Amino acid sequence: MPFSFELFDVDHGARRGHLETDHGGIDTPVFMPVGTLGTVKCLSSEDLREIGADIILANTYHLHLRPGEDIVAAGGGIQQFMSWHKPVLTDSGGYQVFSLADLNRVSDEGVEFQSHIDGSKHLFSPERVVDIQLDIGADIMMVLDQCVEYPCSRGRARDALERTTLWARRSKEHLIRRAEPNPYQQVLFGIVQGSVFHDLRKRSVEEITALDFPGYAIGGLSVGESKDELLDMTELVTEILPVEKPRYLMGVGFPEDLVEGVARGVDMFDCVMPTRNARNGTVFTSQGKVVLKNTVNKTDFGPIDPACGCDVCKNYSRSYLRHLFMAGELLGPRLATYHNLYFYLHLLAEIRQSIREGSFLLWRKEFYNKRDKQ
Repeated sequence: MPFSFELFDVDHGARRGHLETDHGGIDTPVFMPVGTLGTVKCLSSEDLREIGADIILANTYHLHLRPGEDIVAAGGGIQQFMSWHKPVLTDSGGYQVFSLADLNRVSDEGVEFQSHIDGSKHLFSPERVVDIQLDIGADIMMVLDQCVEYPCSRGRARDALERTTLWARRSKEHLIRRAEPNPYQQVLFGIVQGSVFHDLRKRSVEEITALDFPGYAIGGLSVGESKDELLDMTELVTEILPVEKPRYLMGVGFPEDLVEGVARGVDMFDCVMPTRNARNGTVFTSQGKVVLKNTVNKTDFGPIDPACGCDVCKNYSRSYLRHLFMAGELLGPRLATYHNLYFYLHLLAEIRQSIREGSFLLWRKEFYNKRDKQ
C-alpha cells in the first residue's frame, strides 16, 4: 500500500490522523520508542507489540558503525533482522554527528567524522545517508541535516539552514535516481532548521516544503533552549507547514512536551527520555515523575501508578522495584522501561481519543490538574 497520511480531526490545533505504510498503519499523534541499534533497550520486540507500539525509531549513524547496513540488509532488512514487522523510521545520523563535534568536519560535501567506537574515518554525504537508510530498510527515512548548538550566532544558524536545504535537495534527487532495493515503499522526510531565529525558521520551512517531501520534521530543538523557545519555534513552524502532511518534532521529550506539541499541531514524537530515565530508576505517572530509589518507596506496596493498566503496575509494587534497583538487579530497568513506554504510548492514545471526541482542551486541563495535586 502506498505511503499516505489522512487527517481525521482537528480540535483547537490538536490533530488526529493516520499514517499508512507497507509495514502497517500508525494512528497519530504517535510516540515512537527509540531503538538506536535496532533494539529498544531492555525490551524485546514482543514487549513492544504487547504495550501497543506501532512504529519505532532506529539510528543510521549507530547501525552504520555496527553491525553495518550490509549485515542488516543481508538479514532481510531491519524488520526481519530484529523481528519487528511493523514500521521503522530511521533518523539520518546528523544529530549524532553534531553531538560528537570534536570528531567531525562539516562541508557542503557532507560530514567527515571519526567513529566513537574505534576512531575509523567515515563520510556521510546526503547521498550516502540515503543509501544507508535504504539498505537498513526503513519505511520512513530522514534527510541529512546540520544541527547547530544552542546558543549559536545568527550567521552560524543561517549557514546550517542553507546547507540543510542543499543536502535535502541532493537527498531527494538521489532517492529518485536510485532504484529502491526493497519490495516495499521507503519515503524520505525533510527537516526544518533555523535554531531559535523566527525569520530563519520561516525561510527553512519555505525552502524545504518547496521540495515537496511526503512529511516534515522540526529539527534543531531540545538542544539547550528554554521551554518557551522550544514551544515558540514549534508553533511558528507548524502554523506554516502543509496541513495535509505529517509533522514530526524530533527528540522531544517529557510528557508535558508531548501534550504541548500536540496542542501546536505535531503528529509524531520520539525521545530517549522514557527509556533512559527508566534505566536510572525514574518512572513517569499520571501525577508526575517518581524516583524509585527514594526511601519513601521502601515500604510503599502499591503500584507505580494506580491509574496505569500496564502489567508492571498490575503485578509489582514500588517497594519491590526499589529493591531491584538498590540490589542492582537487571529486572528493575526492564520493568521500569516497560512501564514508562506503556505510559507514553497510552498517553498519546488518550490524546487521540480526546481529539476524536472534541474534548482535547478539557483533557489537557485535567492532565495538568492531576500533576498539580501530587
